[in-house]
Amino acid sequence: MTIDNYLLKGLFLPDGSVSDIEIRSGKISGLGKDLVKSEDLTEIDLKGCVVLPGLVDLHTHLREPGREDAETVLSGTMAATKGGYVAVSAMANTSPVADTAGVVEQVYALGQSAGFADVFPIGAVTEGLRGESLSEMGAMADSRARVRIFSDDGNCVFDPLVMRRALEYVKKFDGVIAQHAQDPRLTIGAQMNEGEISSRLGLKGWPAVAEEAIIARDVLIADHVKSRLHICHLTTAGGVEIIRWAKARGIDVTAEVTPHHLLLTDESALSYDPIFKVNPPLRTQRDVEALREGLADGTIDIVATDHAPHPAEAKECEWQEAAFGMLGLESALAIVNKVMVATGLLTWEAVADRMSYAPARIGRYEEHGQKIEIGSQANLTVINPTQTFRVDRDLVASRSRNTPFHGMELQGVVSATIYRGHPTLLNGKLSAIGER
Repeated sequence: MTIDNYLLKGLFLPDGSVSDIEIRSGKISGLGKDLVKSEDLTEIDLKGCVVLPGLVDLHTHLREPGREDAETVLSGTMAATKGGYVAVSAMANTSPVADTAGVVEQVYALGQSAGFADVFPIGAVTEGLRGESLSEMGAMADSRARVRIFSDDGNCVFDPLVMRRALEYVKKFDGVIAQHAQDPRLTIGAQMNEGEISSRLGLKGWPAVAEEAIIARDVLIADHVKSRLHICHLTTAGGVEIIRWAKARGIDVTAEVTPHHLLLTDESALSYDPIFKVNPPLRTQRDVEALREGLADGTIDIVATDHAPHPAEAKECEWQEAAFGMLGLESALAIVNKVMVATGLLTWEAVADRMSYAPARIGRYEEHGQKIEIGSQANLTVINPTQTFRVDRDLVASRSRNTPFHGMELQGVVSATIYRGHPTLLNGKLSAIGER
């Protein structure tokens, strides 16, 4: 493979200063204003754009193996690249389930061959996601995929003894349990957030306490065994308060919020359009505001997409029969720009933390989440924060089309994604490492 060298001109760094960036052999080799272009450099004009350390997603559903009709590792990483991501974490609810070293190594290899982003498989906590017997976590941790995050996402690890044993187990290799906080007994048949809207629509409600009760239980168990716990897709104001309390006590817990839970509310369900059906459900405006505040003050550590592609037939049906989930990779950064940066709740330095540094640190992804400095791996995301675009489900890179943002005008276009020193996205065009 030929290594190209680049000179990126006129960028705003996360701290607001202006700099050019020189890239050689996949690493940042120069920083500063008015760097001189030499013959072996390809110049790329990015004046007016903001450059961030390459985005890292800790919560992605790539569906492969088993559900290639919805997504593949290739199509999913192409979508990631369009959204500015250089690393994604593939959830375990594939078919077969990623509960063995063999399956996670398959997913890891598929990511390597795709050439758009690093794919880090997430291993299942329990065999078959059934919540009964622990999976081969040690073997997955020792595999070529070097798994450090384990989750039964889509299912809650409901048995407290199983959860305790899992938290104890991952301590041996500095792993973390990522919990899908949902009490299954309190959400039988639940379709959307429990509240005024669910009552009006006649849909079975999903109470906030079903999420908060599991979070409260698990932070106490994590404190007892002194292990790392991560809470997936936090959605409620009460959940934010529990995490805030746990951190104040020094409990080793982290939490994520999705872009759709930062923007949309349960009022979207008034359309009866299953595109807005998601697990956990869209909550109230009060919850949205609490999530934004929690992300701003650091109670919530990261933004994670929970990118959940589905084939058309899984969404183009009655609400009660529709699948839970929505796309997220390609629109995440623009939504964060809209609700957090444009409102003054986050600076670009803080966005770099919530979408690169912190997720890389939680996942122990050593080559990611690096500061933009000489010698660092050239994994970069470039966004034009003032350029607008209209979301079009027919133009997404994903195999699926279930975006709830179709037709919405957003501000913040990803102008370039640099992965291992190679522009995998430039001027709207995708190019995997090795392609010419």
